Amino acid sequence: MRRSSSSIPTTIAEGCGTNLNPDFARFLTIAMGSSAELEYQLILSKDLDYISLTDFNQLYDDLTEIRKMTNNFLKAVR
Repeated sequence: MRRSSSSIPTTIAEGCGTNLNPDFARFLTIAMGSSAELEYQLILSKDLDYISLTDFNQLYDDLTEIRKMTNNFLKAVR
């Protein structure tokens, strides 16, 4: 989960260095994939009782907000 969560902003930062919108859009798409991976890991952690429902709900809400921001950024770049 640490790797997936850190991959999202790291990939976006890497894409910022390209200075080309098509390349940047590709990096944002990859970041969205990392967020989907993290979503699954959160659900699995909840299902296996590694995290409480309260923690899951807070983390899931945070991830949803990050996904919305990334998706809006992707729309703007395209």
